[in-house]
Amino acid sequence: MAAVVAALPFGRRYARALTGSQASGDAIVADALRQGLPPLPGSLGLFAAITRLTPTDALDTTPGALSTAGRQLLLLTALEGLSVLDAAQVVGLDPAEAVAVLEAARAALRTITATDVLIIEDEPVIAMDLRMLVESCGHRVTGIAATEAQAVRLAAAHPTGLILADVNLGRGGDGINAVRRILQSVQVPVIFVTAYPERLLTAGEVEPAFIMSKPFDPIALAISTYQAVTAGRVPIA
Repeated sequence: MAAVVAALPFGRRYARALTGSQASGDAIVADALRQGLPPLPGSLGLFAAITRLTPTDALDTTPGALSTAGRQLLLLTALEGLSVLDAAQVVGLDPAEAVAVLEAARAALRTITATDVLIIEDEPVIAMDLRMLVESCGHRVTGIAATEAQAVRLAAAHPTGLILADVNLGRGGDGINAVRRILQSVQVPVIFVTAYPERLLTAGEVEPAFIMSKPFDPIALAISTYQAVTAGRVPIA
């Protein structure tokens, strides 16, 4: 039970990333806990219950899109840090089949339609790393904002398909406030990046749908941007 409680914030993150919605993701987690978890060790039962309750129609089924299992395995291994063997148990695949599905999903990520990305990050080195990673995923960076005010100006000046925002901008303000201000005039999916993702998953207030941990993993960034663009909704009220 203690392992499930400790894993709950990350289970909520996984469910939200699958569905593209805070409300839908949290509802699936609640259903999983009510219905009971599969007999898997540690936190794997929670992830497995979430996986099995996620409706297929919540995922993109257009030609060329990632398969349902591909998305699930990428999120479990890249975003949540599970081994391939553990992720295979969660999804209900043979390990060899899971490896093949993962390889196909990673290859498919390279062919995804590009979008325009606004980066909100106050640390220059991290911002440059993010820019390189975003561009390596095939996307275009429309601008890098170091402050809340600059982010609002850049969003107004350049059409944006995705926002990648740090939560803490130091003296430059707050990334969540910057996003709230931007969303008053445009509707765009957002990924929040933070070294402490569990602090945004406390169930204490309206929270973002997409959260990625620092330091950044290229595959985690690729699948997170894909999910945000294809399944994303307005991330905060």
